[in-house]
Amino acid sequence: MTTEPQRFTVLLVPEHVEDADGASAEDSAVRSAVVEATGETGETGYPRYAGEGIVADIDPSTRTVEALLVDGAELDYGLNARVAS
Repeated sequence: MTTEPQRFTVLLVPEHVEDADGASAEDSAVRSAVVEATGETGETGYPRYAGEGIVADIDPSTRTVEALLVDGAELDYGLNARVAS
């Protein structure tokens, strides 16, 4: 039985608005997606999650996005991926 979370919400947040004027990542996100565990391990060694056009390797203990594809492509410069709190 796994103790890893089966679902996360991934937020794509522009770097220039992160922490600006106390805005939350949720308020600043240009895109969000609910991703669910695929049962696979990604190239990074962390569990892989997928959904709504996003595939992410996420460290479930730190809630850090270790690798990410958005609609099959790497994340654009100037955007950061975050797991919603």
